[in-house]
Amino acid sequence: MHAMRNLEIVWEDLMEAFENGDTEMIYFLDRETGEVFSVPADYDDEPFWEEVGANGERYLEIPPFDYGQERQMVHAFIQGIGNDGLKAMLVRAFTGKHSHGKLNEILSFYPEEQERFQALREELLTTRAAHWLEEHDIYPPERGFD
Repeated sequence: MHAMRNLEIVWEDLMEAFENGDTEMIYFLDRETGEVFSVPADYDDEPFWEEVGANGERYLEIPPFDYGQERQMVHAFIQGIGNDGLKAMLVRAFTGKHSHGKLNEILSFYPEEQERFQALREELLTTRAAHWLEEHDIYPPERGFD
């Protein structure tokens, strides 16, 4: 268990890391500086990887985007839509390939629902990041997590 610490983190950088679905990039949080940085998964710099390995308490690997969690959120979002026509279109789009892009295209014609969807997605990412930070006893002062 680490000592609880306040750490200044650029929230947008952390959110970008949590949104990362690219398996070719690995994101880290430096527990000393609060910096979020990324390197290619195949980064060929042995001294870098030795440094990260030797300082595992300092450099925390940020988990990649959780597509399963997002699918659950999208399903719940669709179930909460009152417009039956829109709901039917979204159900068809959700069950197809590349569903997220199709959902965004459809929702672009329904600004209120698109805004609600984006708010739910942001809440999902924010909550996931907050829990991850708490697991590592990091509490950014500006976020005020409970």
